[in-house]
Amino acid sequence: MKVPLTELKGKKVFITGGLGFIGSNIAQQLVALGARVTIYDACLDPYGWNDANIAEIAEDVEVIRGDVRDYDRLAPLIKQQEVIFHMAAQVGREISMSDPQLDTDINCTGTLNLCRAIEKTNRDVKVVYAGSRGQIGEPVYLPVDEDHPTLPTDIYGINKLAAEKYLLLYGKVYGFDAVSLRLNNVFGPRCQMRHCFYGILNWFIRNAMENKPITVYGDGLQTRDYIYVDDVVRAFLAAAVTPAANGNIYMIGTGVETKFLEMVKQVIKAVGQGSYVHVPFPPQRESIDIRKFVVTCRRMIEDTGWRPQVDLADGVEKTVQFYCRRHEEYFAPITR
Repeated sequence: MKVPLTELKGKKVFITGGLGFIGSNIAQQLVALGARVTIYDACLDPYGWNDANIAEIAEDVEVIRGDVRDYDRLAPLIKQQEVIFHMAAQVGREISMSDPQLDTDINCTGTLNLCRAIEKTNRDVKVVYAGSRGQIGEPVYLPVDEDHPTLPTDIYGINKLAAEKYLLLYGKVYGFDAVSLRLNNVFGPRCQMRHCFYGILNWFIRNAMENKPITVYGDGLQTRDYIYVDDVVRAFLAAAVTPAANGNIYMIGTGVETKFLEMVKQVIKAVGQGSYVHVPFPPQRESIDIRKFVVTCRRMIEDTGWRPQVDLADGVEKTVQFYCRRHEEYFAPITR
């Protein structure tokens, strides 16, 4: 099945959190497809916003500085949109545990504000939501599918799950189309490189590039499903143009289970230098860590025709090349 992405040409598309990692990569592809893109971003630290993320398309998109927590700012902007990619979020698991109110305000209240704005101003819009594997918690079986129980182990996972339920409920009750993509460990160009609260593979690339030891907690045998950002972007676009996806939840990954230590070694190989050191888990991190995780994307493949195309080795190599070219834009502190 060929995904008809050309349908997005000329569409009015609104991206919350569009200056961040995945949102900006979506914007890049939408511009290439001829969509009319508006980016809405609060530019909050320590999150992933960076003006460099849209440097190549800055003249082709409208950027509005605004917070999803600000309903009065957000609501009027929804009226004319045809597609919304809801990417704005607090995405740090440890941050969610240390500041649960912040996480709730951004992830829950922000999403409710978007839902209310759609209900009141534009029920013809379609929304694709950035969910998370954190909504699942510790798997009771592998690979994880859409029917797996949801037992989050941290505030972030709980709030992302609640936000997903808000969106799908509002869509059902008020008659607008909504889809949730539960993302696995996404990596690639335009991810923030300034701290290790999230985007751990990217952070390890920075460690290796600076020849600093990579920290491996425990034995390094915990597993994840790492997916390159270009594949994730294609998943969002496919969900946006596929009527069969409406009202559904999809797991988005590669279906490949990779040991943490194998990922670290792949990073060191791609960079051409680096080392790693095993250290004990900090108690708070260990209490929310998941031992093994991998998904099946069968339902997404069947419904939309999307499938992942970039393997871990190629994705890491592409990512290293990107940051070698644009080191100063991503490693230096942001000033504004």
